[in-house]
Amino acid sequence: MLTREDCLALCELTEDEVAAIAEHEHVPEVIAMEMGQYLCHTPDGERRIQAMIVDDIETARRHGNHAHMAKLVAVLRHFIETHPDH
Repeated sequence: MLTREDCLALCELTEDEVAAIAEHEHVPEVIAMEMGQYLCHTPDGERRIQAMIVDDIETARRHGNHAHMAKLVAVLRHFIETHPDH
């Protein structure tokens, strides 16, 4: 049986990156892990993940949630650093 940590390790994303996908797609974390793993292996998948994070940042900004926005900006920076081929 796979644990949550096993699934996270297999998806090639951080916990915060998975959380951003889950937030954007309105899906449970385990589904976001599956989506993230799949997208990381498609030609435009990393670009799509980046766009999701950018959308989440914009939503947080519109709602005046500056703390969440700042966290998502850090998530985006890390994603760009660790997935340079997007």
